[in-house]
Amino acid sequence: MALILDTNALSAFADGVGALRKVVDHEPELAIPVIVLGEYLFGVRRSRHRVQYESWLTRRLPDFLIVHVESATAEQYAVVRSELKAAGTPIPSNDLWIAALAKQYGFAIVTRDKHFQAIRGVQTLTW
Repeated sequence: MALILDTNALSAFADGVGALRKVVDHEPELAIPVIVLGEYLFGVRRSRHRVQYESWLTRRLPDFLIVHVESATAEQYAVVRSELKAAGTPIPSNDLWIAALAKQYGFAIVTRDKHFQAIRGVQTLTW
């Protein structure tokens, strides 16, 4: 099973956090949702280490599967958002899309955000 990296996981990966590497190193495929890529790029633009992170991303991006939003993702988004609304446990909009992609592809999410645990059918891993 592939793993989806949430934005905080992608940032930790770029920073070489050893504890994260122990979680993801055994997986043959790591996925980055296009939503996470956008969030990461936004953070990089604001970073004082912008050149370093841009260089890292240019070198490493081909190593990842980039997953895109499509109509099947929208269906999963509607399911996840409806379930969370009914339970009174909303989460940020971008994270809804990340969860929808995880459900669509059957991937676990590597994250430090605990709100993903409220989503039925999505496995989370942390470091």
